Amino acid sequence: MSDQKAPSEGDPASRRPEGPLRKGWTTGCCATAAVKAAFSALLTGHFEDSVTITLPKGEKPVFPLLEPVLDADFAEVGIVKDAGDDPDVTHGAHIRARVRRLPSGSGAVFRAGAGVGTVTRAGLPIPPGQPAINPAPRAMMQAVLDELATAHGTHADAEITISVIGGAEIAKQTWNPRLGIVGGISILGTTGIVHPFSCAAWIASIHRGIDVIRAAGITHAAACTGSTTEAAVEKRHHLPEHAFIDMGDFAGGVLKYLRHHPIPRLTLAGGFAKMAKLAEGHLDLHSSRSQVDLDRIALRALTLGADTDVAQRIRAGNTAMEALEICTAAGIPIGDDIARSARDVARAEADSRIDIELLVYDRKGNLVGEAGFDG
Repeated sequence: MSDQKAPSEGDPASRRPEGPLRKGWTTGCCATAAVKAAFSALLTGHFEDSVTITLPKGEKPVFPLLEPVLDADFAEVGIVKDAGDDPDVTHGAHIRARVRRLPSGSGAVFRAGAGVGTVTRAGLPIPPGQPAINPAPRAMMQAVLDELATAHGTHADAEITISVIGGAEIAKQTWNPRLGIVGGISILGTTGIVHPFSCAAWIASIHRGIDVIRAAGITHAAACTGSTTEAAVEKRHHLPEHAFIDMGDFAGGVLKYLRHHPIPRLTLAGGFAKMAKLAEGHLDLHSSRSQVDLDRIALRALTLGADTDVAQRIRAGNTAMEALEICTAAGIPIGDDIARSARDVARAEADSRIDIELLVYDRKGNLVGEAGFDG
């Protein structure tokens, strides 16, 4: 499950700002802080001004409390999420926890309040029908219940309802609907810390998408670099929404996971520049981590019959798209050549049992190269 924003080609949110970046706190961390403050209020009869929790790696963030409510049989309080310098759509979200004591032996019972999603598809860390509160945050919440119960000589059994103000609207900007998480965002986080522009969060979302595809028995999936290519592939193959993998720049994240979690057929699609990088063996397609080699494109063009003038103009060009335009005008099928090489790289990285189709598009979503399925 992920609350990362869905990608689009050239998404400005993917541009890392200069200078040191400020880390932030996950939704799971904030929900845990709210649970601790609410349960403490139930046990003591009052709220403090702030709450401190200990994260799995020892950090001790302090959170001011928002709109505390103490009733006869429950306590409720909010925390505002600070995602640091990460372009996270949940930054600034108001995350609330309502805690109600249960009879001894009941355990911790988790509920999805307004703005927190419910899982409806298999393949995710939480089974269908459960609130989209991941295992690590659940364990963190259980730990603070146990800590406080021990300190006060009582039991830790409680009903925990997590809600997020406006969470249903925020979720529309995430991959949750595609993963079958309905009604709101997910409560996430393994360490409790948001590391700005972390590749790990995106790759984890890719893995969850593949898990959902496999659990649903889908035999043909598509991994695309962004919304333009995804729309073109949907028009070509008419796949269901949850058959699409939000690859972004992380071709390696898709292919390496498929090596151990294969599906029968994969359409891999992207813009000409990104697929040209994949064709040369780059598995991270972001512009800051791999570059288009215009010399290699010029050599490809020569092999395909281009004259030296065409090759020189490619080498002297500024962008991969300019190289594509030069080749197209000269009748050189550079897109198909890039597609074949990129498919070879993909096949080498993924499971050999996967039949892979490679599609190359221009910026307008026009198909400019392809290497089809074997079967």
